[in-house]
Amino acid sequence: MGPITARVVLAMAILSFAGFLSLAVVPAQDLLAGADQRTRALVHLARQPLLDPAMRGVTLLGNDSGLIPLIALGTGILWLTSRRWALVLPLLMVGTGALQLLAKWAVDRPRPNLAPWGYPSGHVLSLVVLFGLMTYLLWTSRIKRRWRCLGSTGCTAIVFVVAFSRLYLEAHWMSDVAGGFMLGLAYLLVTIWLVETVVPAGLTPPQPALAE
Repeated sequence: MGPITARVVLAMAILSFAGFLSLAVVPAQDLLAGADQRTRALVHLARQPLLDPAMRGVTLLGNDSGLIPLIALGTGILWLTSRRWALVLPLLMVGTGALQLLAKWAVDRPRPNLAPWGYPSGHVLSLVVLFGLMTYLLWTSRIKRRWRCLGSTGCTAIVFVVAFSRLYLEAHWMSDVAGGFMLGLAYLLVTIWLVETVVPAGLTPPQPALAE
């Protein structure tokens, strides 16, 4: 990562974290209350009995039962292509869990179902970090462009579908989802900046160049 790219990544992380903080403060909560309620009403229009099992199933991807197998799979794949990131991924996700607990405790905003600790959405935060990293590694790899596009589209779709499931199941407000996205992005970008500028690249085995 060149110095200019590193500065851009760090600047984006700071902006994302600032966005997370701006949604967490009380004045922003009051301003967003109307938007949250309108979003909730729109999501209610999409509620169908046939969708309920699918939404409950999809949302499990953001639970420990879904995340742990995904992390294990990702670590195994990365071990074959990038030992550096294979070592970082489990630590990154442990840090994600600690970060979301700290953020939820600090803000302590109720959910639509009145359960505590709604902000930010831990499901969205975790999946933004995990699949955001996968997207970054796809686009910095030498695999064919169509596979990069396909993989990154799949990663993005999973994050958005799970985010919608959290709204659908009334586990979060829209602002909770947005906060999870911004905090996850900030944390991911800082990690990428640190790893690419500090951790030796020698842990990555040589990869064959693949034709575009």
